[in-house]
Amino acid sequence: MRHKIAKRTLNKSISHKRSMFANMVVSLFTHEQIKTTLPKAKELRPIAEKLVTLAKRGDLHCRRQAISFMRDKKAVDKLFAVLAERYKSRNGGYTRVLKAGFRFGDCAPMAVIELVDRDINAKQSGKPDASKNALKKATPKDIAKTAEAAVAKMDKKAEKTETKKTGKKPENKE
Repeated sequence: MRHKIAKRTLNKSISHKRSMFANMVVSLFTHEQIKTTLPKAKELRPIAEKLVTLAKRGDLHCRRQAISFMRDKKAVDKLFAVLAERYKSRNGGYTRVLKAGFRFGDCAPMAVIELVDRDINAKQSGKPDASKNALKKATPKDIAKTAEAAVAKMDKKAEKTETKKTGKKPENKE
């Protein structure tokens, strides 16, 4: 019996859990929404809420405590500058856990944990696809170039395979 043991073990060692939750908190504060399993999300919630409360206090000791747990200075800066200001009038309840179905491979219950009153644009930050150039629509010329490059690559691969099998370079079929 697990008397006086409050939290889930998640089948991980203490050090692994601590580093996993530190990484998850950094992702949560950076992107303001992450998808994970339901038990992990439920365990992450009090950790994230305590860090936001530390940020609301805002003194040097709190900042050092947050850095020692999260180990990411940019995320701590965002926490103390942006999120502390956003939640200064709120007395707790900074995160919400939403159930998101089941994972395909092992049918594990999935959840989305997000910050309440989150910035919608923060989800794309940090990804290379978020640039304006990547968001433009592909033209038919671009599609044709990509297709030609793929065909040329396949031809080179077939040529190498033919050379390895026969020892001779194949003749042009054109």
